[in-house]
Amino acid sequence: MDDDTDQTSNTNHPAECDRGQATTEYALILLVAAVIGLAVIAWATTGGGAGKIGGLFDSMIDLIVERASSTF
Repeated sequence: MDDDTDQTSNTNHPAECDRGQATTEYALILLVAAVIGLAVIAWATTGGGAGKIGGLFDSMIDLIVERASSTF
């Protein structure tokens, strides 16, 4: 009997202690993404970002209106 085939047959199956690890990793990634998203929203609405984002949208709309009016 060949010992190599016996050793490689067990490598295709995850160990019992690794079960659910991918689910835990995905949950942690989602948690970190949610925290970052909430931090960005908090900065944009209450912090110094509110004026900057408003100014960015105003300049974008002004540019769109300017280009649309120059086309017609």
